[in-house]
Amino acid sequence: MTNREIANIFVAVADMLEIQGEIIHRVLSYRRTAETIAEYPREMRALVAEGKLNEIPGVGKVLAEKIQELVDTGRLEFYERLKAEVPEGVVEMLRVNGVGPKKAKMFWETADITTLDSLEAAAKDGKLRDLPGMGVKSEAKILEGIAAYRRRSTDTRTPLGIALPYAETILARLLEIPGALKGTVAGSTRRARPTIGDLDLLVASEDAAPLMEAFIHMPEVARVLGNGESKSSLELANGLQVDLRVLPPARWGTALQYFSGSQAHNIRLRELALKQGLSLNEHAFSRVSDDGEILCATEEEVYATLGLPWIPPELREDWGEVEAAQAGRLPNLITIDDIRSDLHMHTTWSDGKLSIREMAEAARLRGRQFIVITDHSRSAAVANGLSIERLLTQQQEVRAVDAEMRERYGFRVFHGSEIEIKADGTLDYPDDILAQLDFVVASLHVGLRQPREQVTQRALNAISNPHVDLMGHPRGQLIPDREGADLDMEALFAAAAKHDTALEINSNPERLDLEASYARRAVELGVKICIDTDAHSASDMDLLRFGIMTARRGWIEARSVVNTWALDAFLNWVTPRGK
Repeated sequence: MTNREIANIFVAVADMLEIQGEIIHRVLSYRRTAETIAEYPREMRALVAEGKLNEIPGVGKVLAEKIQELVDTGRLEFYERLKAEVPEGVVEMLRVNGVGPKKAKMFWETADITTLDSLEAAAKDGKLRDLPGMGVKSEAKILEGIAAYRRRSTDTRTPLGIALPYAETILARLLEIPGALKGTVAGSTRRARPTIGDLDLLVASEDAAPLMEAFIHMPEVARVLGNGESKSSLELANGLQVDLRVLPPARWGTALQYFSGSQAHNIRLRELALKQGLSLNEHAFSRVSDDGEILCATEEEVYATLGLPWIPPELREDWGEVEAAQAGRLPNLITIDDIRSDLHMHTTWSDGKLSIREMAEAARLRGRQFIVITDHSRSAAVANGLSIERLLTQQQEVRAVDAEMRERYGFRVFHGSEIEIKADGTLDYPDDILAQLDFVVASLHVGLRQPREQVTQRALNAISNPHVDLMGHPRGQLIPDREGADLDMEALFAAAAKHDTALEINSNPERLDLEASYARRAVELGVKICIDTDAHSASDMDLLRFGIMTARRGWIEARSVVNTWALDAFLNWVTPRGK
């Protein structure tokens, strides 16, 4: 059973317990553990085999026993019992905006409504309005919520690459309104999670009314979910929910921290505050002794009040960042300004949109100092992969462009290939051809659903080849449609460290592979990381920021990333590796 499958079961357990009215601390423990397991860099089955489940943050004896049961048997008796007690359709109701656990339980126990279809039919027939806490407007909102839920996919989370541009566009529009002093995207988007539940926007202003009025009347709005003096929520036509909070500048710091940290991170901060005789919420610190407020206009002031340095938002997941801050060991996270090269991109020779020269010029204008052209290899027929003859002909063009740009700008263009790791475990070009390339990226595109041992061995074959410099998007995932291959990641990291083969964080938001937790683990084991765009056009090069965000989320520093190296250091690394 994979980490993702275990996490999904824990989420379902939390939902069912909440519907049953279980104490909130027990519900939250399952939710926090689900989040931790979903992003944990090691597989639960490996930790079970090694007896190391106690290493997982926040997992006590009871939850560890349930993880072990799932790993050992493939099922969880507690989960099966809950499923028999709480109808599946009642759990699904929680996905409808406006239906919380108490209402779902009421619909089920009071009106015998156990499916989304029966809830919709009851609302249409006016049978909900007389239930406790309901009314005509509540009934109408539930119908709207059901329609919105059905407009969305079954996975209600939105990829970061879609969510962030939407958020930035809306925020830019709001900041043009007189009185808007500053604003930011908060929530899980600011933490750079690969998928987003909804968008959180914060704006500082002394007058919220004009901002709220403009917000709820934007052309993209499908419906307004709520409209208050300082907070409004709406649903866009694409189904994405956006929440706007407007607050006085004096309270900016506490609000920004609160709405940027994960639930687990914020709980840790509240615990630290209580030890100092303070309570902390989104508005301010309050002294427990006299309820006097301590306002924080910046996040730095919030953390300083707790005796901590500022913690970057990408780290705020309660994955050891508080302890690192207390010990003065927070990482010096990589930034986009550290990047000097892009080592994975495509041209019109395969499935790209621009020529070699055009891609080189686009990269130079974006501040890169050198690039590698890595068009697809011959078996990637759907991507117009290069035969050996075409590959060697392409090399001549790369050399000509390199010579010209080197003379004019001091910019270098190297010749490489993204070679297919074929389903039988062999590489798409023979070694004598690979030896003629400046840089080799090996990637999995086919056979991703092969058994674990088989697909892992294919990856290890590539990593151990002396001509392979980089394994591209190692797990082959596509967000949100395709989970990555079931690789033994520990074996992968060990081999990459042994053979000095780098692993890629692919910046395309449909990939973001390696995921942050895996990248962090890889660096801990001594593996080099590349952050590449896998660009097929000039605009794709601007996706680099998503790779940087993912790396930061994985605690990655510039020194661990090949793309931050100067040309001489890069050449000194690749040359001994069979070149």
